Amino acid sequence: MGNLNTKIIFRFLGITAILNGLFMFIAFPFSVFNEESAKWGILNAGIVTVTIGFLLFFFNKPKSTNIQKKEGYLIVTLGWLTLSLTGMLPYLLSGAIPTITNAFFETISGYSTTGSSILTDIEAMPKGILFWRSATHWIGGMGIIVLTIAILPLLGIGGMQLFMAEAPGPSADKLHPRITDTAKRLYLIYVTLTLTQFFFLKFAGMTWFDAINHAMATMSTGGFSTKNSSVAFYNNLPLVQYIIIFFMLVAGTNFVLTYFALKGKIQKVFQSEEFKYYLFGIIGISAIVTIIIVHFQDPNLQTSINHPMVLGKEESAVRHALFMVTSVITTTGFVTADFTMWNFFATGIFFALFFTGGSAGSTSGGVKVVRHIVMLKNSFLEFKKALHPNAIIPVRYDKKAVHQNIVFNIISFFIIYMLIFIMSSVVLTLFGLDFLSALGAAASSLGNIGPAIGSVSPVDNFNHLTGAAKWFCSFLMLIGRLELFTVLILFTPFFWRKN
Repeated sequence: MGNLNTKIIFRFLGITAILNGLFMFIAFPFSVFNEESAKWGILNAGIVTVTIGFLLFFFNKPKSTNIQKKEGYLIVTLGWLTLSLTGMLPYLLSGAIPTITNAFFETISGYSTTGSSILTDIEAMPKGILFWRSATHWIGGMGIIVLTIAILPLLGIGGMQLFMAEAPGPSADKLHPRITDTAKRLYLIYVTLTLTQFFFLKFAGMTWFDAINHAMATMSTGGFSTKNSSVAFYNNLPLVQYIIIFFMLVAGTNFVLTYFALKGKIQKVFQSEEFKYYLFGIIGISAIVTIIIVHFQDPNLQTSINHPMVLGKEESAVRHALFMVTSVITTTGFVTADFTMWNFFATGIFFALFFTGGSAGSTSGGVKVVRHIVMLKNSFLEFKKALHPNAIIPVRYDKKAVHQNIVFNIISFFIIYMLIFIMSSVVLTLFGLDFLSALGAAASSLGNIGPAIGSVSPVDNFNHLTGAAKWFCSFLMLIGRLELFTVLILFTPFFWRKN
């Protein structure tokens, strides 16, 4: 391990496991209340996880508590693997998902907030397991790493390197100069919004259990539902779907902007270039999809359109278009309809949206809107430079010049992202998927989206994939969630060289 501070790494993994185990104990009462046999599996999983955490914590007392960049990258990647390996224990020990491959896939899909599932009958699952499944989303959404940054000062450990490795997006906008205060504010917003959505959904007609699960899955942009048909189950309760649309929009927005909005500084939100592209992009694309639905009506939507509580064909078209576009762009992955049933043009639009992503600094996955903005602006500047080769014209974002290193980083990210997507699509055909399904599974896993196209469409799941394909998709979910570089840098020889 060279000059790495291994003790601080293992100590941090111990903290991660302890916190993960404590979350398992929260799932235990749900099983007890519903008199499920799964309760002992969940309880034992929590005990095992907390024990592992304490052993890692107490037997690794570092001489130095300073975390360098190398340790930061390792802690974040290994932290996510620790979460996934311990997080699958409730599934295995309760017998809800008896195989390691399927349990790991479901777990990493949860923590990475992808929302792809191998479960064929979700509603038959024990309530305690369903709560734990949603909790993996919620933990992964903001990142348990950020949560732990708020605790690290108590242990004499600095967290800046961790925040930079974990923070979603090309840059980590800070709400407050002190990193621990930033983490606390982020989590306060996260918890507040989750509880707010829970109360709204309960008021709109959901059961309290479904409301808390869907609130956790929405704010984390995860997409696990407690229903086999996802949010399509509530097609006759339009208010439920509009509430979820609103909170998906919020979850896909930079949390710094949400903080400003909650402080009453609305003008700062609309001064953000990324937010304007994000919001008006969703509205514009939804308008196009609405026209497609009206003219090429999905027969599966007829039942909801004819229901007395639904305002009519046009309202239903607008709602389903807005819901599905928002769900895919924010990488939440909830489903109210199968967009592959509309027409080929609609399927093409949604496939393109797989590569969009939400805002930087949000819980959504994907490429992120800000990267697309910077790349497009840089491309237009290249045309100008062709006419004026001696001109020095910087890329400007939010009325500020973007440093050339950041532009190069974003372009590198996108090139690597697309290369991984192309190679992954080919690899998945090797594992038995047809080409269309391979494209869908690769794009969905890498972008942490959930529903895809082909045999992994919004009304299908990933259960039919071979074991090798499931492990490969699990790896794609991990590198996608951790912004590629954080994981891929570990596979480079210079990372392991001594300084």
